[in-house]
Amino acid sequence: MSHSVQIKNALISVYYKDNLEPIIHELNRLGVNIYSTGGTETFIRNLGVNVIAVEDLTSYPSILGGRVKTLHPKVFGGILARRKFESDEQQLAQYEIPEIDLVIVDLYPFEETVRSNAEEDEIIEKIDIGGISLIRAAAKNFKDVVIVASKSDYGTLEEILKTQDGATTIDQRRSFAHKAFNISSHYDTAIFQYFNQEEPLPVFKESIQTAQVLRYGENPHQKGTFYGDLEAMFTKLNGKELSYNNLVDVDAAVALIDEFTEPTVAILKHTNACGIASRNFIKEAWIDALACDPVSAFGGVIIANDEINAETATEIDKIFYEVLIAPAYTDEAVAILKAKKNRIILIRQSVELPVKQFKTLLNGVIEQDKDAVVEGPEQMTTVTKRQPTAHELKDLYFANKVVKHTKSNTVVFAKNGTLIASGVGQTSRVDSLKQAVIKAESFGFDLKGAVMASDAFFPFPDCVELAAEAGVLAVLQPGGSMNDKLSVEMCDQKGISMVTTGVRHFKH
Repeated sequence: MSHSVQIKNALISVYYKDNLEPIIHELNRLGVNIYSTGGTETFIRNLGVNVIAVEDLTSYPSILGGRVKTLHPKVFGGILARRKFESDEQQLAQYEIPEIDLVIVDLYPFEETVRSNAEEDEIIEKIDIGGISLIRAAAKNFKDVVIVASKSDYGTLEEILKTQDGATTIDQRRSFAHKAFNISSHYDTAIFQYFNQEEPLPVFKESIQTAQVLRYGENPHQKGTFYGDLEAMFTKLNGKELSYNNLVDVDAAVALIDEFTEPTVAILKHTNACGIASRNFIKEAWIDALACDPVSAFGGVIIANDEINAETATEIDKIFYEVLIAPAYTDEAVAILKAKKNRIILIRQSVELPVKQFKTLLNGVIEQDKDAVVEGPEQMTTVTKRQPTAHELKDLYFANKVVKHTKSNTVVFAKNGTLIASGVGQTSRVDSLKQAVIKAESFGFDLKGAVMASDAFFPFPDCVELAAEAGVLAVLQPGGSMNDKLSVEMCDQKGISMVTTGVRHFKH
C-alpha cells in the first residue's frame, strides 16, 4: 500500500503552459517517455525534447474538431491499470498498452468563458470531456499514478522530480489526487450552475476555491474560515487580519452603504447601524453619524462611500474603531490612519456581489434572494389626512433604507438625513419604539419634526401614539395589519402623516 512508484511514462495535455518547461526538462533528464497531443505536443517538441504523439499510441487521429483525442483504451488502460493485479498486467501486455505513471492535464477555461459573456456555442465548446476524464481516471488510481491537474502544483511536482529522481510516495500521490478531485468537482459545479439558471432544479450546490482560515469563529472556542476572495473585494492598507465578527459586520456595512449615493458615513455595531448620516461633504457626514451614538461607536465598523481626506481622517482618528472602509483615501489621510497599527484600513474595490443568501439551518441549508428593493417617495402611499412634506418624504426614504438593514423588530427615527435613534432586535415593536425614544433623549436629540420607519406593520396603534407624543411628524410602515385602520386613525387624531409601502423588510 505504501509502495514507491517510479515515473517511466507521462501523459501531458494542458491548456495553460505557464511554468511547464522546467518539468519537461526534468522528465527528459530522467528518461521518461512523454506522450502528448496538439498544442502541448508542439510546445514540448519546440523545447527540443522527444515526445510521442497520442495518435501514434492509439492509431487514431484527433477527430471531430479536437473533441476526441485521448478517449481511447490505450490511454485510459495505461492510467487505470492496477500494477499489483496480475490480470491487469497481462491485459496491458496483450494489447501493448504502456503504463502511464504521471498525468499532467488541466481543463478548458469554462468559467472564464462564461464570465466573458461569450455566445452559448463557445461556452459549450469549453466543457472539457477528455481532460476531466483523464483527471478522474488518474486520481482514482492514485495508488499507482500521479495526477497534476493544476499549474499551481507544478512547483511541487518539479521539486519531487529533482529531489526524488522521479519516484513518488503514496502520500504524495494521494495528496495530488485529493486536489484533483477538488478541481473536477468544482468544474462540474460551475457547468451545472450555468445550466441551472432559467429553470433551476431544486438542488443546492456551491463551490468556492479560495479560502482564508480565521483566527477563530464568532467566539475563541469556535473555528472559522472565510470562503471567497477578500483580496478582490478589499485592498488592506493597515491593521491585522479581519476576524469572523469583523467580516459579519463588514458585510452588513457594505449592504447598508450601497443604498446611498450622496456622501454618507455609517457606523455599525453587531451588524446594526448605530450612526449614519448623509451630507454634502464626507467630514460633515462623519461628525453627524458619530453624534447619533458615540458610545456604541466605540470598537465599531465605519464605512464611507466617498474619499477620506486628511480632515476627515483626523476626526475619525479620535475614536477607537475596528475597521474603516472607503473607496479611496488621500495620502495624508493614510498617513494619519496608519499611525495606529492595529486599525484595519480597507479600500473597497468594485466587484460583483452575490444575489443569493444562504446559511446552514437544522439539518440542511436555507437560501433566499437578497432583499434588493427599497421604496422611495414614488412607492409611498399616504393613508392619513395630513400629507407628508417633501422634506419629510426625503427623510422617510432615508429612514426606510436604514430600517431595512436593522435587526427586527425595529423602528428608526431620522431627521435631516441623519439617524437619530433606533430600537433594535426587540421581541415587540412597541419595545423597539420605547428603546429608540430613550436613546434619542439620552444623546440630547429633539424628536420634534423627526420621522419614523418600521420594518413591518404596526399590530396596534400604540406605536404611532407614542411616536406622535415624542414629536414625530411622519411615519412609514409596509401596512397589512388587520389593525391598520386603528393606526391610521391614531395618526389623524395626533395630526401626523403615515405612508405605507406594501413591502416588509424583516431582518432576522
